[in-house]
Amino acid sequence: MPDEAAFNVMSAVTGTLTAHYAYLATLSSWVTDHGIDAGDADRYVRGLFQGVGRALGDETRSLDRLAADHETPKGNNERIRTTWFTQANAAALGEALDGLLDDLGRP
Repeated sequence: MPDEAAFNVMSAVTGTLTAHYAYLATLSSWVTDHGIDAGDADRYVRGLFQGVGRALGDETRSLDRLAADHETPKGNNERIRTTWFTQANAAALGEALDGLLDDLGRP
């Protein structure tokens, strides 16, 4: 049973992939809305997040450490994290994942 429970937890997290792509598409659209060519916006956002993917390969740093290492105090990244990805947004994500896990069959 623990293996099935672990599989369901990991399956719930897998359900966030298209939300990530939609997030990137929203960023690209925002850039385009501010006068940048759509192709240029798409290439920039893709390139930016391909770098994030490479950073994820560094398993010597926790995900929290990676986030901290990419922030300058009072800088752009810290501002977006603290004004957009608030505790309420993090809780809403947790609730969405819990709801999916319930549907998948929480032990």
